[in-house]
Amino acid sequence: MVKPFSAIQRNTYLDEMQQEELDLLVIGGGITGAGIALDASVRGLSTGLIEMQDFAAGTSSRSTKLVHGGLRYLKQFEVKLVAEVGKERAIVYENAPHVTSPEWMLLPIMKGGTFGKLSTSVGLKAYDKLAGVKRNERRSMLNKKTTLEKAPLLRKEGLKGSGIYVEYKTDDARLTLEIMKEAVHRGTKATNYTKAESLLYNEAGKVIGAKVKDLVTGKTFDIKAKRVVNAAGPWVDDLREIDGSKKGKFLYLTKGVHLVIDQSRFPLKQAVYFDTEDDGRMVFAIPRDGKTYVGTTDTYYDGRIASPRMTQEDLDYILDAANYMFPSLKLEEKDVESSWAGLRPLIHEEGKSASEISRKDETFISDSGLISIAGGKLTGYRKMAQRIVDMVAKDVGVKGKCTTDKIVLSGGDVGGSNGLESFKKEQIKVGMDLGLDKKEAEKLVKLYGSNVKRVFEIMETSGEEAKHFHMPKSLYASLVYGLEEEMTTTPLDFFNRRTASLFFDIHWVKEWKVQVVNYMAYRLHWTSEQRDRYVEELEREMAYAMNPEEKVNA
Repeated sequence: MVKPFSAIQRNTYLDEMQQEELDLLVIGGGITGAGIALDASVRGLSTGLIEMQDFAAGTSSRSTKLVHGGLRYLKQFEVKLVAEVGKERAIVYENAPHVTSPEWMLLPIMKGGTFGKLSTSVGLKAYDKLAGVKRNERRSMLNKKTTLEKAPLLRKEGLKGSGIYVEYKTDDARLTLEIMKEAVHRGTKATNYTKAESLLYNEAGKVIGAKVKDLVTGKTFDIKAKRVVNAAGPWVDDLREIDGSKKGKFLYLTKGVHLVIDQSRFPLKQAVYFDTEDDGRMVFAIPRDGKTYVGTTDTYYDGRIASPRMTQEDLDYILDAANYMFPSLKLEEKDVESSWAGLRPLIHEEGKSASEISRKDETFISDSGLISIAGGKLTGYRKMAQRIVDMVAKDVGVKGKCTTDKIVLSGGDVGGSNGLESFKKEQIKVGMDLGLDKKEAEKLVKLYGSNVKRVFEIMETSGEEAKHFHMPKSLYASLVYGLEEEMTTTPLDFFNRRTASLFFDIHWVKEWKVQVVNYMAYRLHWTSEQRDRYVEELEREMAYAMNPEEKVNA
């Protein structure tokens, strides 16, 4: 029987984690922690995972949303990294094709720009070879005329041509969630809003668990484990400090900001990867669901880790970059519908700028036995997990190799990448038979993959209840599924990490936020204080998504 992953059962899972000594406790519910939990559970380790925010609330929902092969790392001669993540993205695509899709990326060659024709051609060819790119997805070089046919909005002055190659687009938060759900279905006990306040040690000074606080109820308790892994992303060094083991290398946090603009103002049909006029940094412009998003910045960050914000400087930088490369648009601040800011937990390297620092992951093992993993890329999550679980499994005497390369993730049971289109057609018809229009049905199928069958089942069996809460059946079914199968604990969880609408459909958030809050308050038995807190949190994050930090705080 598949184990549910329900917000309504959170307390039960927390109780279960207290009652046994786990083989492994993972602290951190981003993509790295989720990948470790899945690999460990598959190999038979009893595994618990705690996340002090929502799953994927940190870096893993705030990336450029690409499972990419790391073309930029060739410039840093990170050949091994390019080879590894290039092969890994093919595995991610096959095991979760519903949240990963090929995206042709155009790299303009500009007079005086970072990339010349020869270096681009050679670089992309090396990338194809290292990353094991499929024959039909290998790069090609285009002249100026063909480049403008593909991307007519591009700057014509100084344009010499382009290279075009394949990246893979993803929903980073949902990918993380599907890994987490698969881990839970295979035995992991996982909860969000559960903070490790301190670590537990035995008489010999070895770490044997964590003292944790349930941030929903305020209760504290101990979770014991034979091994503890610190996969807390930007907070890794905070835990190393608690452990007294923050020595040698340390984290260097950089902030990346992305802007979202409606296609009516930025009708981009072809994804473009271009360098900026002033500092030569690389910026993406990518079409998605009727919007175009542009980013990213890469600046040193030393503010509050939990809440990086877009500043006026970030906003101006990206708009200037977009207006330089797409001069006919004349984009203004009022055209920005939404935005997000995220942190990259890089490993400090003396004398290097934010853009130059390697994205390789590193593992630190302290005298207490605390295992910390930092750095790395979303694309490489599975190999990072494999390295950690190899170590833990050996320590606790569990045999067996990593097999997650063959494990279809939750929602990915669609017949592989080859079967995805026929699966989507079949399920869109099911949705339309239940009364949805084609666009609504398509949205749900794309969002949930094979789990859409459960969403449609909710619509069919209890969809009439939607009327009592003044919401459409499709929203009702999504929300019920989120509560019962995806541990959706707050309205922000739903509108951000479960549906991405805070970023890509903020008008929909405004339209339905009251109804969503009302239903969640009813199902989760919120006090009036909890309700007010969650509403305030959602309103605050909407304000920061739509405005620079200076304007929100004015």
